Formats: sequence, C-alpha cells, structure tokens
Amino acid sequence: MEITSISNGIIIDHIRAGSGLKVLDYLNIDTERGSVAVVMNVRSSKHGKKDIIKLENYENVDVNVLGLVDHNATVIYIKDEKIVKKIKLTLPEKVTNVLKCKNPRCITSSETVPHVFHLADKAGKYRCEYCDSAP
Repeated sequence: MEITSISNGIIIDHIRAGSGLKVLDYLNIDTERGSVAVVMNVRSSKHGKKDIIKLENYENVDVNVLGLVDHNATVIYIKDEKIVKKIKLTLPEKVTNVLKCKNPRCITSSETVPHVFHLADKAGKYRCEYCDSAP
C-alpha cells in the first residue's frame, strides 16, 4: 500500500493500532474543509502496527484531547511539504466536556455545568472537579 505525502495539513502518527477512528471522532472535524485519510494497521518498526491520520488543508485542529485516546501519538504539522512542528502528545491535565461523571449525585447530573475532569495520576486516572469521582 502506498501512502502519499501531503502539502499542507496535519498528520497524526503512531496511533495505537485500531484507535484511528476513535481519534478521528474526538477531533470532531468538518470533513468538507479538506481531504481526510485514515490508514489502519500499518507496519511499524517501533510499535508492530499503528494507525495514521492525514488531514490535508487543515491547520487549526484542537489535538490536546487526543492524549486521552493515545498519549503516545505524534502530531506533525506540514506546510509547503515540509515539517514545521512536531508535538508528542501527553495526557491532558484538564479535560472539559469530553468525559462524563458517573456519580448520580454530582452537580453535573442535575445542573447544566461543564463536565470538568483533572488528571489525578500518571497512570491516566481522572477525577471530577465537582465530586472527585472517576469517569
């Protein structure tokens, strides 16, 4: 399989095999703006297999939340067929309106407030800002 390069846009590389569609869902992008390619189960010397997402003609995509799906992924920004920036994802310290609190007594269950979670430890556990419950 041949995977061609892009002139301008974003490449999300080293995604855990099988997680590419989930990452694409988290991005919540407008697919009318440019070409989107998801390549799944590609051979990788580092990880055995991986997924890759290519977003051609996209510039402003919020990739911070992707650390929740796969904090080992790499985001590469391409301009005029050259790499201009490379970001190694990490677990975000704070996420808003991505995770939902499961505590039925939490204020998020009865009020219209944002679902805010903070990273509790390096293992990737998050806690609700309001009731300290896990998602």
